[in-house]
Amino acid sequence: MVRYLPQRRWTIAILGTRGIPNNYGGFEQCAEIISTYMIQKGHQVTVYNPSDHFFKGEVYKNVKIQRIFSNEKNLLFFNVFIFDFLSLLHAVFNGYDIILELGYHPASLFYFLKRLSRAKIITNFAGMEWKRSKWSGSTQKLIRLCERIAVKKSDAIIADNVGIQAYIKSEYNAGSFFSAYGAELFESPDSQILQNYSVEKENYFMMMARFQKDNNFEMVLDGYALSGSEKPMLVIGNHHNEYGSYLKKRYKLNDNIKFIGGIYNYPILCSLRWYADIYFHGHSCGGTNPSLLEAMASNAFIAAHDNQFNRAVLGPHALFFDGPETVSSIIKTQHGDYRKKIISANKIKVKEEYNWDKICNEYLQIFNQVSGTEIN
Repeated sequence: MVRYLPQRRWTIAILGTRGIPNNYGGFEQCAEIISTYMIQKGHQVTVYNPSDHFFKGEVYKNVKIQRIFSNEKNLLFFNVFIFDFLSLLHAVFNGYDIILELGYHPASLFYFLKRLSRAKIITNFAGMEWKRSKWSGSTQKLIRLCERIAVKKSDAIIADNVGIQAYIKSEYNAGSFFSAYGAELFESPDSQILQNYSVEKENYFMMMARFQKDNNFEMVLDGYALSGSEKPMLVIGNHHNEYGSYLKKRYKLNDNIKFIGGIYNYPILCSLRWYADIYFHGHSCGGTNPSLLEAMASNAFIAAHDNQFNRAVLGPHALFFDGPETVSSIIKTQHGDYRKKIISANKIKVKEEYNWDKICNEYLQIFNQVSGTEIN
């Protein structure tokens, strides 16, 4: 008979991110929120920060910060290997109960270190990283190797999307826990910021993502051009890379396509989502994308790339596209009351399913279950 010991105070290490306070993305936000939640519950938590992170303190909101050597500027691609190895090496010798790895590559290459520790390694699987178009063929093979090692060697896998959970089952015949990400409802839009972007309420479209092919910029922008709409299309994200240069050149004759660059002020970003006629979400490589949850939380009327991951999050409460023609059709159609219904439904879904208290409690239950002790 298997019984689980009553909850006690865990020592937890969170690895695999660019550090807290969050100034980068979804995993960093997850690390910050989960770590501070666990502290409030009385657990001891350490987050492993790169040494080149802007925050130089030893404690953040009662979370211990462990700095590990990092020099991304000079080491480039190799920096993540060195950082992940040194992080895990340090963690296995410091007596943690739980090591939470946010993401599996390339940290999983070093999971052989696990035998040196009593800690349980729990890996958040995230998306199907090897499918991203930015990787070369050889890099994709390496990432798939890391994926297999993570599934095989982890004490538990967390899938942030039921589509990812199904993939893990079908590809590796392995089980996983499901726990997504959270978002906070945004209720204070500022229409004055629209003047800074020369747009008006519900009279522009918006797309935001990292400039990678798998985020389907061309599908959306080709569909926008095909529609003949004269409403501006705001394209938000850091476009100073090779693919960004290609897109700016490709659409340079369309004055209504405006490459805004990255926006890192959250209220401004949410206000733009709030007032957009349609918010296009082109992500296709899996997982529950934090920016999609943020759009749902900020009154966005969402049109999403048609794949199992986006449908798992949105259900029937979005428009879906799979090519330029469907993008064009979405833009041309008057959506009327349907718009209000799906905006409202998505906000309810964020409040009830994708709120951080619920997500953090799920992590706590996973930690308890994985650390259960078998008693005869």
